[in-house]
Amino acid sequence: MTDPAPEANAPETVVPIADTDRGSIQSIERAAMVLALFDQNTRTLSPTLVSERLGLNRSTAHRYLLSLQSSGFLNPSNGPGPLVDQLSGLVSSRQQILALAPTMLRRLSDRTGLTAVLSFLGRSGAVVGHVEEANAGTIVLTVRVGTVLEVKAAQSRVLLAFQSDPAVVARLHAGLEPEEARRENAELALARRDRIAWADLGRVGLASVAAPVFGSHEIQAAMAVLGTTTMLPSSAESEDRVMMLRESAEQLSAMVNGQS
Repeated sequence: MTDPAPEANAPETVVPIADTDRGSIQSIERAAMVLALFDQNTRTLSPTLVSERLGLNRSTAHRYLLSLQSSGFLNPSNGPGPLVDQLSGLVSSRQQILALAPTMLRRLSDRTGLTAVLSFLGRSGAVVGHVEEANAGTIVLTVRVGTVLEVKAAQSRVLLAFQSDPAVVARLHAGLEPEEARRENAELALARRDRIAWADLGRVGLASVAAPVFGSHEIQAAMAVLGTTTMLPSSAESEDRVMMLRESAEQLSAMVNGQS
C-alpha cells in the first residue's frame, strides 16, 4: 500500500535537527577547516600537521584525510584533489578576472612604478592570485602568489568592506580584541566610502593600498599596489598613484561585466 499524497494546503512541518545531523554538520565544518590549511607554504597535508594545527588527535586527523581522499577533495598524496579542480573550474568570474588581470596589472605597475597585485577572498583573508612586479627602481617589493594576507592588509580590508555576508566579516574579525574589531569596522566603513583601503600591518617602511573589482552583483577581487612609504605615502602625495589604481580597478570591473 502506498502512502497517501499530502494535502495541497497542508501546513509546513518544522523538523528539528537531530543529534546525528549536528554531528554531520560538525564533520563538514571540520573538513572545511582541514582544507583551509592549504596555503603558500602548505601544498600537502599530513595527520601530524592537521593534528597540530587543529588540535585533533592523530587518529582523528588521519580519518578526516582518508574521508577527504575518498570524496575527491584530496588526492592520494593529500594534496588538492579532483573535486577541488572541478569546483575551481566553475568559478567563471574568477577565471575571467585572472585572464584579464595580467595585462592590466602590468600597465598599472609600469605607470605607478610599484608592484601591482590582485587578490581574492579566501577563508582566512585575501589570497594573492596574480603579481606584476615593478620594473624600475633599485628596491622591488613583492609577494608570492598564494600568500594568505592578514586581515588588516589593504586587500583583505577592501574585500571585507564590500562583502555581502556579515557572517564572513564576523568570522574573520573573531580573533580581534573588541576595541581592535571596532577600529577595523571603522576602517571598512572608510573603504566603502572612499573605495580604497590602506594596509595597517605595522611594518616600518612598507605601504599598500587596494581598490575593489566588482562583478555583476558583488565584489569579486581586490587590486592593489605596494611599495615603500617614500613611494606610496598615505597622504596627498600619493593621489596620482591612487587615482591610477582606482581607474584600473574600475576598468577591470567594466570588462568583467562586459561594459568595455
